[in-house]
Amino acid sequence: MSRVRDDDDLSCEGGSSPCFMHELEADGTSVVDAQQARDVARWRKAERKRLLGLRLALSAEFRATQAVAIAADLDALIPSREPQIVSVYWPIRAEPDLRPWMRSRSECGTRIALPVALAHGQPLTFREWRPGARLAHGLWRIPYPADGMEVTPTVVLAPVVGFDPQGYRLGYGGGFFDRTLAVLSPRPLVIGLGYPCTAIKTIFPQPHDIPMDWIVTGTLPAYRGASSRMAVSSQPGWV
Repeated sequence: MSRVRDDDDLSCEGGSSPCFMHELEADGTSVVDAQQARDVARWRKAERKRLLGLRLALSAEFRATQAVAIAADLDALIPSREPQIVSVYWPIRAEPDLRPWMRSRSECGTRIALPVALAHGQPLTFREWRPGARLAHGLWRIPYPADGMEVTPTVVLAPVVGFDPQGYRLGYGGGFFDRTLAVLSPRPLVIGLGYPCTAIKTIFPQPHDIPMDWIVTGTLPAYRGASSRMAVSSQPGWV
């Protein structure tokens, strides 16, 4: 069965974001037909461009402060005393920079991995990272450990372009994380990381979208994703 996805790259173009609520099923999530799936894909493209603009406009000082707060929340969610393999990411395009946290947790004994994207349309793989590791470059020249052992993470930290109260993540449009989470076994704990200004009411989730278990922003309280179904009105910062 074919599925409509957004562009499989990091480019973002598009116009204004239309309202699709009248085109959805009564539950507010399921699209009715393929044309409306294409409409949602176009909406996501435009919304992605808007949210990336907000993120790139954040000051370096603010981003650094948020990264420290996010790291503190992660320490609470992922106790260092428990053996874990945590997939983080190498930050691009003003994503929260967790490289200091990666080094700190590695020194405390947590095994750290980085995702590897080498081909479009394929799941990510993960390679173990250690401070000082030699780096190679995958798609979009994103670094990964050149000599790291391939591992299966028990925790995946996923940067978000946008997110909604149900824990659904708007990414860059390549579908890498959803494709990967669908095949990882056992399924890891998945934590979405972003900034509070990129909270939206819904991403109009599609059948291939997989909600995060937690969303962490450093400002909004860390909260569970789809399992809690938290009301939009209960969270500050939703637009």
